[in-house]
Amino acid sequence: MCGRARCTLRADDFPRACQLDGRRVRHVDMNRYRPSYNVSPGFNVPVVRREDESNDEGVVLHCMKWGLVPSFTKKTEKPDHYKMFNARSESIKEKASFRRLVPKNRCLVAVEGFYEWKKDGSKKQPYYIHFKDARPLVFAALFDSWKNPEGEVLYTFTILTTSVSSSLEWLHDRMPVILGNKDAADMWLSGSSSSNIDMLLKPYEESDLAWYSVTPAMGKTSFDGPECIKELQLKATETRSISQFFSKKGEKDLKEQKPRIKAKEESLNTDQTESLKQEPESDHVGYQRSPDKPEVFASAATTDIKVEQDFDESGGKQSLTGQTGNPPGKVGSVASDKAKSLKEESEDIKPNVSVLPQEGRGDSGTKRDYEELSGNARPLAKGANKHVSPSQKKAKGAGDKQPTLFSFFGKG
Repeated sequence: MCGRARCTLRADDFPRACQLDGRRVRHVDMNRYRPSYNVSPGFNVPVVRREDESNDEGVVLHCMKWGLVPSFTKKTEKPDHYKMFNARSESIKEKASFRRLVPKNRCLVAVEGFYEWKKDGSKKQPYYIHFKDARPLVFAALFDSWKNPEGEVLYTFTILTTSVSSSLEWLHDRMPVILGNKDAADMWLSGSSSSNIDMLLKPYEESDLAWYSVTPAMGKTSFDGPECIKELQLKATETRSISQFFSKKGEKDLKEQKPRIKAKEESLNTDQTESLKQEPESDHVGYQRSPDKPEVFASAATTDIKVEQDFDESGGKQSLTGQTGNPPGKVGSVASDKAKSLKEESEDIKPNVSVLPQEGRGDSGTKRDYEELSGNARPLAKGANKHVSPSQKKAKGAGDKQPTLFSFFGKG
């Protein structure tokens, strides 16, 4: 409900705000008026009312206290301006404090804006509501008079409220009755039938209202000045709207799904890797591991392995030389030694060719091993591997010694 307002208008601003169109205005007790950015119940605020029944054209700009004190209040009672500073428009024709005022004691209250608090748990954040074009807001109000024990007459008023508009329902469930045009203000101020004013007591649904957050310090009635209406930049957590709520909820759901998505991706990657590992080896693709490089797939046709074999007249002599150009370290080793040497040099190499098991040390076994090994390797240069017929080979006795490097080159 409306419990704080800004009223810094000058005396001649009130008739214009109420669109009195040059009607004669009489001032009453305007010397009590003190402009303020933080008006609260108990403050003296100018209101516009009719002169009397005999002079329907005359209006009075009368400074009254905000917070109704009914005329039937006991003289011994101390006035409490916070008790009835607002009146629910839905019940003004029912409650004794208001129904007798509706026919003749209607008035207009002009302010630049009003404040409303939004509850957020134990915290309350104030907002300043005003017209976008900065013109004054005009509220519907009722006034009354009460005489104290000293015989002094006190004039007080209450501002009518109604259900909140759709644009401000996020802030509060009530708002003041705003008379947004001249016809509405004239109808409320005139002595027309009470039944005709029901159409005025509705939420203000126009789009020319604006609002923004202000400092919580203005919650104290002693806090006054332009700082009261200075816009306050709230943190993101303090400006949570319905759309942001769903956005946060969506982010939270996504955050909860991320571990499951990641686990699923890892599972897919693992399955893919296992599938690749389990693919049958072909004649052209093998699996190669390098000690200082990641595991890669390589073609056997491009593997830099060169096999050279030579046979001397005594038969069985051979050398294995890699593409690195290293000279042969041993000559005449058997095929089984050759396979062992290859395994030690390449460690985890998984070739797509297999060396046939050797049944003996015979020439046919050695030749078959080399033929199987070189079947998937890159073709050797022409003349690099000369074929020797069996008739040219010499039988090798069981007691023969391994030939030396010197004897190998000496038999050219």
